[in-house]
Amino acid sequence: MSFVALSRSTFRHISSNARFFSTSLRARREYANVLVSRPSPGVALITLNRPKALNALNAAHFQDISDAMKEADEDVGVGAIILTGSERAFAAGADIKEMKDKSFAEAYTTNFLADWEVITKLKKPVIAAVSGYALGGGLELALQADILLAAPSAQLGQPEVNLGVIPGGGGTQRLALLIGKSRAMELVLTGRIIGADEAERWGIVRVVREGSVVDEAVKVASDIASKGRIAVGAGKEAVNAAFEMSLAEGLRFEKRLFHALFSTKDQKEGMAAFVEKRRAEWTHS
Repeated sequence: MSFVALSRSTFRHISSNARFFSTSLRARREYANVLVSRPSPGVALITLNRPKALNALNAAHFQDISDAMKEADEDVGVGAIILTGSERAFAAGADIKEMKDKSFAEAYTTNFLADWEVITKLKKPVIAAVSGYALGGGLELALQADILLAAPSAQLGQPEVNLGVIPGGGGTQRLALLIGKSRAMELVLTGRIIGADEAERWGIVRVVREGSVVDEAVKVASDIASKGRIAVGAGKEAVNAAFEMSLAEGLRFEKRLFHALFSTKDQKEGMAAFVEKRRAEWTHS
């Protein structure tokens, strides 16, 4: 195994807390466009790393993101995943140079952006930690996360209309579900970019006003990773079902997952630990 080189900002983040530094990652593989680290037990931190392009998402970059996310999801030692960028930009959009000459036939026959939903297919919780620009495809990538945290510097928007297209990676759908028709229409049809405070008022993000947004993401991810993995996975599945089912169907689905958890060792351990006033020892089984 080889050590992954860390960016200065990521290194500062890890070295700021000695117990985090002691768990730095030995990655299974290196990636050209992302950095991978373990800032805390059970937490995988994936950092977009195309600084000269403000983390614009081209095919090679997105393939690295996809592979790194899948690797973390399949790692039994990982309980939660963080996706972040630089202080200047989470991701400033898709790489326009790569897209500008595509024809309809090429985009249609290759099902362009078909693999964009990688985060939504992961079993483990994903936290997006956004600083600076999250525009176009960058915002669409962040919106796939289960929890979205933002620094006060965050700038969010879907400016595709200014390029003669519309969002193609889920922006119209996820924004409409998240903030309602009128606000989604405003962002999509005007291309207006909103700041972190407005995005928080609209319910898109939670703004981290004290300390680093990545530090806060690590705290949240560490808390999640300290729980029983089966219950966490079931909770994620149940919440996501609310966007796919009617209320009645969702309630039935939730109840069945709740019932199913009584067959796990973690349920027995968790409830016994509560009664006995001790800390639960999860076996994730």
